[in-house]
Amino acid sequence: MTEKKNEILENEVNETPVQETEAADEAAETTIEAVEETVEETAEVVAEEAVEEVTEAVEEVLAEEEVEVVPQKKQKPKFKPTSAEPDEFDWASLEVGLDAYSVSERDKLANLYNDTLNTVSEKEVLTGTVISLNKREVVVDIGYKSDGIVSVNEFRYNPDLKVGDKVDVYIESLEDKKGQMILSHKQARSTRSWDRVNESLEKDEIIKGYIKCRTKGGMIVDVFGIEAFLPGSQIDVKPIRDYDVFVGKTMEFKVVKINNEYRNVVVSHKALIEAELEQQKKDIIGKLEKGQVLEGTVKNITSYGVFMDLGGVDGLIHITDLSWGRISHPSEIVELDQKLNVVILDFDDDKKRIALGLKQLTPHPWDNLDEKLKVGDKVKGKVVVIADYGAFVEIATGVEGLIHVSEMSWSQHLRSAQDFLKVGDEVEASILTLDRDERKMSLGIKQLKSDPWENIETTFGVGSKHKATVRNFTNFGVFVEIAEGVDGLIHISDLSWTKKIKHPSEFTAIGEEIQVIVLDIDKDNRRLSLGHKQLEENPWDVFETIFTADSIHEGTVVELMDKGAVIALPYGVEGFATPRHLVKEDGTSVKQDEKLDFKVIEFNKSAKRIIVSHSRIAEDEKRAEDNAKRKIQARPVKKAEKPVTETLTMEKTTLGDISELAALKTQMEKNEKKEN
Repeated sequence: MTEKKNEILENEVNETPVQETEAADEAAETTIEAVEETVEETAEVVAEEAVEEVTEAVEEVLAEEEVEVVPQKKQKPKFKPTSAEPDEFDWASLEVGLDAYSVSERDKLANLYNDTLNTVSEKEVLTGTVISLNKREVVVDIGYKSDGIVSVNEFRYNPDLKVGDKVDVYIESLEDKKGQMILSHKQARSTRSWDRVNESLEKDEIIKGYIKCRTKGGMIVDVFGIEAFLPGSQIDVKPIRDYDVFVGKTMEFKVVKINNEYRNVVVSHKALIEAELEQQKKDIIGKLEKGQVLEGTVKNITSYGVFMDLGGVDGLIHITDLSWGRISHPSEIVELDQKLNVVILDFDDDKKRIALGLKQLTPHPWDNLDEKLKVGDKVKGKVVVIADYGAFVEIATGVEGLIHVSEMSWSQHLRSAQDFLKVGDEVEASILTLDRDERKMSLGIKQLKSDPWENIETTFGVGSKHKATVRNFTNFGVFVEIAEGVDGLIHISDLSWTKKIKHPSEFTAIGEEIQVIVLDIDKDNRRLSLGHKQLEENPWDVFETIFTADSIHEGTVVELMDKGAVIALPYGVEGFATPRHLVKEDGTSVKQDEKLDFKVIEFNKSAKRIIVSHSRIAEDEKRAEDNAKRKIQARPVKKAEKPVTETLTMEKTTLGDISELAALKTQMEKNEKKEN
């Protein structure tokens, strides 16, 4: 039965297909029936999964044949008789003979199709044709097997884009996740423009650009679709004060610099006109001479001077050469675009730097100074400059005098000039020196006041009390100022009767007020010897009666040192105890800020020294107890001596008596050593 079915199927396949669609459909149906019968016979011996795969394969073949309008010539399938075993079924022979073309014909057709396509690669710029567009995308044909898409946002600059237009595109990806080729028109423009810009730089060509807007330090120029930078200094040979007038203009430029790493382009318009000015500049420089007076135009004003345009050549007037008097800024004398006559002061060997002067065209003010002016005269002026060492006062335009800081006050405590004057102050001063040849003058302010040391004995006599201000410290004392120009020294030993002061900063502070008494006057050296403790009576006269030897007082350990400790005693006086006098009864040493009783073991009024001891208190108490015990022990011994002497002939001395006497003797010797 199976062989018969196969024979029928083979005959059906070998029949010549008709040219019309209806005949093709009938042949397809006959093929389906024959295959289905074969599948049914095979299903008895083949697993159910194999049957399903055969059915799916047949359906795919039929679907391909139904799509074609003209049926193709089918080759005779060569089915091998199926056997009862599933693994002998030849799956590869199922579709053999269904293709209308031979292998050679199919390869030939494939080659013809591939010849119609362009060979493209990613990151390549090509020219394509717009075949369709919508609100989101533009479809471009570049002659590849599939069309590419470009975002419509990249054509904003061209609202008239239509189907059929030629556009440059950059292949970003031949195939994305969806199998779509992605193109970029913006990147293509940038790539092509970059090549043109590089070519312009290499060939030194003149290009045109559109100035889009102003930015910091210059302008942004559109060159071939690339935003290039035009520095403000490269717009023109003259400084530009208003950049906005150039916005929206199309001008000629030269590419002067390209940064390939950051893709930056710098263009210049100034480079186009510099060549013309260079020849003009050579003509002008060739005629320059020192002392020559030329007319120029103020080109630029800076804090240090003025740049002048001498007709293609620039020169600088330094701020000190603008006026004989002092000015804070050149704008006080000149203004932009002002025409001035200037004199050439100097220029370098190459004549590229020209120094100009304006004040040199007028006489020097010292030449017109009043001949009657002399040392000792009083003059008025305005402070124009302040320095730490003094102030410059302008008494006339271009005529200045220096007031040194030492000439501003009679005080020996020198300070900065800013403490007395400031710029702009109107002052009156006395002329101390005048040198017309050197054009120098020194002035003084303190000379307008009387010298406080002339009547020092009357105003600040010995024994007089005053209030002073602390000005400075030294290791040996305090410098104070009683009045302006009157300073004095308080020695460290004259600060306090009772405290041991190591440095004056422990007692007072700079800027504080302190009461003083004049102890001595040295008029020649302008010095006063002052005291502070002398304002009070000497308390050591009273302390002598309070802190007597062996007196006990409560004290506080305020400072511990290797050599001993400082003890704060009553009435603000301090004592000193050596380390061996700081041992407590339990054998430990005293601690910081500990309050204990101390015994005075030495009082020196002249040296203002009190030596105290804490250990001596316990030692004296123990000594007293020992003495008391010794007296008690000594009394029975003396009574026993009489009967012993009286009965020497009657009784013999026992060992116990001898031992007691020896112990008593030893104890007495120890006590004598301690007292010594």
